[in-house]
Amino acid sequence: MTTSIKVFTAINAVQAALSTDGIGKNRKNSQGSGYMFRGIDDVYNALSPLLAKNALVIIPRMLARTCEERQSKAGGALFYVTVEAEFDFVSSEDGSKATARTFGEAMDSGDKATNKAMSAAYKYAAFQTFAIPTEGNHDADAETHEVSRGMGADILADWLQAIDQCVDEQIEEMVRDGLAAATEVKDKEAFVAIRAAGRKRSEVAA
Repeated sequence: MTTSIKVFTAINAVQAALSTDGIGKNRKNSQGSGYMFRGIDDVYNALSPLLAKNALVIIPRMLARTCEERQSKAGGALFYVTVEAEFDFVSSEDGSKATARTFGEAMDSGDKATNKAMSAAYKYAAFQTFAIPTEGNHDADAETHEVSRGMGADILADWLQAIDQCVDEQIEEMVRDGLAAATEVKDKEAFVAIRAAGRKRSEVAA
């Protein structure tokens, strides 16, 4: 007699639904480099009905947390928090589960750094487990595709976000890698944007 394991069927069903609609980068960072991103509320709103429909439960578990106090450019305190987390994806039909492990990083001048870091860990566990695209693919005739040239807005936004959120010790390496990526695809505008983001981030870290 074969034991039914339904968790992977449920995960696949959620993946299929999200591949149609995706979760767009509709929010803009107003304090950093102005990059577009997908917020935790966008993820919750998209996932919640799909999890309920497919009898799938996500249970978080924090494995480790570190907190460093840093000084902002204005002289105030900034709390930099990193969490290591596991998320159990459990089928409520047969109890089978799959586990994903991610990290979350965040900074805050008040008491929200840990909450933000946990939200980041959840968000990226969902992105990676369900392979959530930034845009859906409803109809093959709805758009005409051309060969991509340059880095692309989404990839550039990811580089800018990575530079803005990385730890101080990784700024130089992150900028160097981003500039190399822009050079590889011969995208001058992306090169300039990444270099500017690196300079701005270095000034904040100084």
